[in-house]
Amino acid sequence: MTGTVLMIGAFDVKGVEYDFARKLIEAQGCKTLTMNFGVLGGTDLFPIDIDGAEVARAGGGDIEKLRKDQDRGAAMEVMARGTAVLVQKLYGEGKFKGIFGMGGSGGTSVISRAMRTLPIGVPKVLVSTVAAGDTTVITGVKDVTMIPSIVDVAGLNPISEKVFKEAVGAICGMIGMDYTLTIQPKPVICASMFGNTTACVNMCREALTAKGYEVLVFHATGTGGRTMEGLVEDGYVYAVLDITTTEWADEICGGAFSAGPDRLSAPGRAGIPHLIVPGCVDMVNFGPIETVPERYKDRLLYVWNPNVTLMRTDIEENRTMGEIFARKANQATGRVAFLFPLKGVSILDSEGGKFWWPEADRTMFEAIKKNLKPGIEVVELDANINDKAFADKAVEMLMALMTQK
Repeated sequence: MTGTVLMIGAFDVKGVEYDFARKLIEAQGCKTLTMNFGVLGGTDLFPIDIDGAEVARAGGGDIEKLRKDQDRGAAMEVMARGTAVLVQKLYGEGKFKGIFGMGGSGGTSVISRAMRTLPIGVPKVLVSTVAAGDTTVITGVKDVTMIPSIVDVAGLNPISEKVFKEAVGAICGMIGMDYTLTIQPKPVICASMFGNTTACVNMCREALTAKGYEVLVFHATGTGGRTMEGLVEDGYVYAVLDITTTEWADEICGGAFSAGPDRLSAPGRAGIPHLIVPGCVDMVNFGPIETVPERYKDRLLYVWNPNVTLMRTDIEENRTMGEIFARKANQATGRVAFLFPLKGVSILDSEGGKFWWPEADRTMFEAIKKNLKPGIEVVELDANINDKAFADKAVEMLMALMTQK
């Protein structure tokens, strides 16, 4: 097995643990490159290739000043920034094939920040005391493999030794894998989908696949939207078919599926074709009905399943979303267009459906048109979002945007 593993950690307090892992990695036939972000010092147990002083400089600080100031939070920020900068630099120079780290909550924050700078497909293994529950803040939208430490990362014992060996086996196995693609790569189109837009996206996917594109579908649950836009940022994506932009409803109303205020921005920054549909903007997602905030108890609610309660967005919320969508499109550096379904933006928002409210939909459509700068195409179709005619038009418009790219 060949390849170099970059080991990043606070060697001033985790030297014994990293030395144990280093020896295991090298015993598997891999090489190691070590980077210390510990502020207090290093370790005599093994050579340190990139020391804390270099990391601090890369982060815009001075290691001696950090030690003198004794401000842990400020020091962690400098070292996290420096570690991320150097990890990116070393990867760009081809110095390692995979990255490995171990730590508690503080170490995890530094290590994961550096790991998130690397592209998907670069092996990343993190042994952490906080590898449980919602780890989105740690992994972001990257393929970080987190292994629970079970016990604290503090010395060797029968439990930690087993966990460290498991982690070493993972990183060594990963870098020894052949990542050559077995299929011919195709231009990638990302599409956003929900249960309420599945019919539309499936029809679009089939049509685009037949035209020679690889269509990756993302569930618009917050994480899905962030992941999709993360792939765009990393340069994997040729165009975006944004059928389901519901995450903005959750963002402005405090729902469970917000993708954050940056949603709809990545395609524009990347300058790639972006077709935007106000899909499922009629609904905000909450958990079981008893979890719906008190301020929304008198709103139109629908129990989608025992774990999901949907709230119909009102006229003002739709106006707000329309203004935001227009602003995002105006900032785009690439080709962008809108397609509006005049007979409803979801299954529930169809004629006779639980969320059918044409006035609310029109309010959003008009807000988009009112605030868009000239030159951005808007097409209004007398169809529901899940009608075949709508899917056909979406494919037609995206193809046109890609042709003009």
